[in-house]
Amino acid sequence: MEGNIGELGQFIGAGIAALGSGLAAVGVGNVAGNFLAGALRNPSAAGGQTATLFIGIAFAEALGIFSFLVALLLMFAV
Repeated sequence: MEGNIGELGQFIGAGIAALGSGLAAVGVGNVAGNFLAGALRNPSAAGGQTATLFIGIAFAEALGIFSFLVALLLMFAV
């Protein structure tokens, strides 16, 4: 069993960084679920909070994309 310990660490780090992509999906679900719960409680205020909903979703997705890029860098960096 011959292997490069550096390459092993590279793949383990990339796998841990890729978890951020899945956790970003949980974050988006949390943002959308809380917005929906608030909109159902007070439908008249939901229209004014739509922009905030999209900003929250965009930030959560940006963090997921960032963690995906970190995982790719860890896997393919020389």
